[in-house]
Formats: sequence, C-alpha cells, structure tokens
Amino acid sequence: MRHRSVLFLALLCIVILRLPAQQPLSEEEKRRAFLKAREEMTTIPYTPSGEPGSKPKPKPHATPIGEKPPPRATPAPVVRPTPESTPFPVPEVTPPPRPNIIVRESAVGRADEEREPTPKPQSAWSRLFGGSGGGTSYRYLTNAIRREIDRAPVARGRWRYIVVHNSGTRQGNAAAFEHYHRNVKRMVNGLAYHFVIGNGTSTRAGAIEIGNRWHRQIQGGHVHSDYLNNIAIGICLVGDFNVQHVGEAQKASLTELITYLRHRVGKIQGQPAEVRAHKNINPPQWPTDCPGNLFPYDWLARKF
Repeated sequence: MRHRSVLFLALLCIVILRLPAQQPLSEEEKRRAFLKAREEMTTIPYTPSGEPGSKPKPKPHATPIGEKPPPRATPAPVVRPTPESTPFPVPEVTPPPRPNIIVRESAVGRADEEREPTPKPQSAWSRLFGGSGGGTSYRYLTNAIRREIDRAPVARGRWRYIVVHNSGTRQGNAAAFEHYHRNVKRMVNGLAYHFVIGNGTSTRAGAIEIGNRWHRQIQGGHVHSDYLNNIAIGICLVGDFNVQHVGEAQKASLTELITYLRHRVGKIQGQPAEVRAHKNINPPQWPTDCPGNLFPYDWLARKF
C-alpha cells in the first residue's frame, strides 16, 4: 500500500505540473484528473529484491571453516551421432536357394551327363540260390556289394578301363591303404583305388571292399596319368606278387568283380571296358612292375 500511495502522489504531481500555471484547476477538475490517473495506473507485483519481475536467488550454503567446498559436478558430454555410428535398419535378405550340383574332381562325368541305368533288382530265386538273374552265380560278389555298386551314379561312357594292381605288401586292407594314402602320400581323397580284394590276412580271401572314390564317382589315384585316372577304375589285389602268387580266391573274386563292373558301366562305342594290368597301361615315362612278376598276365588276357 505504501508503494501505491507514493506512486499515486507522483502521478498527481505530474498532472498538476502539466497544467498551465495561470489557470488553477477547480475542485471538480482535480477530482476528475485523479479518477482518470487511477484508472490508467498499472499494478506492479511485489518482489523481495525490489526489482520488477526478478526471481529470488537462493543463498549460497556456507562452507565450514577448514573444509574444502565440494567439487562441482562436471556435466556429461553430449555425444551426437555421426553418419558412421548411426545405426540404420538393414533389411534381412534371404539368399536364393543353392542349386543341387554334384561337384566332381574332373570334367569327366559331369552332373548333367546321362546315367547308366541301375540294374534291376534280383528275383527271390536269384537271391536264394546266389544267381544274378542272368545265369551267373556269385560267390564273392555278395548282394550287399552289388547293391553298393549299383547305388553309385555312374555316368554313361565315363569308365573306359579297368586297371588291376597289387598292393606290394603281404597283408593289408582298404582301411590300412586309406590311412597310408591320406596321411603319408597326402592324397586328399584317401584310398587311391576304387576296390580292394583281400588275400586272407587282414580280410577274408577274396573279400571285396568298395572305396570312397567309387561311391563318389571321382577319379582314381592309381595310375601316373590324370587323364587315365579320370576314365579308369582301379582294383587292388592285396599281396606282393613279386614273391608270391595270386590266390585262387582272389582270382575268382577278381573275375566276378570285373564281369559285374563291365556290365554296370556300360559299353563305349559297342565295346566293354578294357581290362589292363597296371604295367601295361602306365605311361612309358613312369615304368612299373605292378602287379608283379608272378601275376598271371596270360590268364587275365584270356579271361577278358
């Protein structure tokens, strides 16, 4: 109220001073001037500091004597995202389905080549009495072995030769030769032959073992020629035929296996696959005595 009274008196003095000195105001004019000045008067809010519109400032806390004031908190820096660090949503892209392609080691026998037809299953009579349905009886080529041979996807015209080897050892089997070829000879596909025939030491005499190269229908590693390895099936007889003769069981098993394989791979230009001993087909620059000096070469030529 005191402030309003002071303000009112100041306004009244201003009004009186503006009036001409020679014409004093009457009481009625003074009253009207007072009412008009009061109507034009604006109320100013009261503040403790006495300054219009100012906000009260908090008093600082007194720090006890002998103590250091607490450190001021440092505001955390504002990290603004950059174009490299801004995570943009990446749409999930589903890769197209991969084509079903059979990968082979060589250009021979591609996946798009025509296959040799799988032989028809045997009749109950043939399975019971060991016949093949074609008048041939098997002793060593069991039903399980024939099924494994038939299951392989043989390309028509792929295999043109069947090559006979000896292991050069007195004993052994497919597993032992697999370990030697893969870990000692460093052959990435392991066992170099497609088939192994036992001699009665590590496996039964005449027992036929099928290698992974036949199952996968890939090139062999039994001849010193990449070209021949691509088109030649390798059969290894366990034994060293420089010091021992081929057993009758091995000869009978080899006869059954070669006969069945020639039928399985089909004919090339009307002729069955040629049967050769290793030394008779190896390139001249790589001479060898395999399958040994005591191997019956004449018998093999007459038989096939």
